[in-house]
Amino acid sequence: MPLLEIANLSLAFSGLRALANVSFDVEEGEIVGLIGPNGAGKSTLLNCISRLYQPDGGTIRFDGHDLGGRSAPEVAAMGIRRTFQNLELFREASVRENVALGLVYRYGSPLLAEFLALPGVRAKQRAALEDAERIVSECGLGEWAEARVAELPYGLQKLVELARALAGHPKLLLLDEPAAGMNREESTQVAETVRRLRDRDGITVLLIEHDMRVVMTVCERIVVLDHGEKIAEGSPAEIRRSPAVIKAYLGDELEDA
Repeated sequence: MPLLEIANLSLAFSGLRALANVSFDVEEGEIVGLIGPNGAGKSTLLNCISRLYQPDGGTIRFDGHDLGGRSAPEVAAMGIRRTFQNLELFREASVRENVALGLVYRYGSPLLAEFLALPGVRAKQRAALEDAERIVSECGLGEWAEARVAELPYGLQKLVELARALAGHPKLLLLDEPAAGMNREESTQVAETVRRLRDRDGITVLLIEHDMRVVMTVCERIVVLDHGEKIAEGSPAEIRRSPAVIKAYLGDELEDA
């Protein structure tokens, strides 16, 4: 049984179609890319999975459970974590503190009270910070562990967001343009980190990314959207050869990947 099953997913905003009968599965332990031109519906689909949006039709099943009617916190507690196209970080907190906050569902809600200086159990904070230290190191952020996020360049902030998502030990990781704004070395590090942690921990990944080099390097299968519809699905090699994909999106960019 696939870990994630999306069937006939549809959504419109004020009559404008965002998703139209999109269907595909993601197997446990798989890294799947979700690509397409701007406005294709990629982030909208992630928002439906993470329950920020309620689709008009279709179903989403995760680990055998229908996500319909569940809230975003309930879905997160089930083991789905995500990053966002626009950064969602605590800019005045340190890198380590931001990552530790990603552990809230593992260590319990009192952890948030700890960081807000409210009554709670300090042992939870210490344990979370130790766990966060390990994740910070694994993501290559050890040098900046004590730095305020606001002081970091954009590429490193994206890495912090990835580390925070990984901190929850997710079953399914939804990544929305994790390499955006990064140079080649940084984007390569992101791809290597995702692949390494998948291989070690068995994390399943659904990845939106415009950097075709990253997509073709890290993804085992790719789903392509255009104007809210799925126009192709297959291996990186198959997607490279798809006339529909080349026409809709990739063109010469695919040749450079």
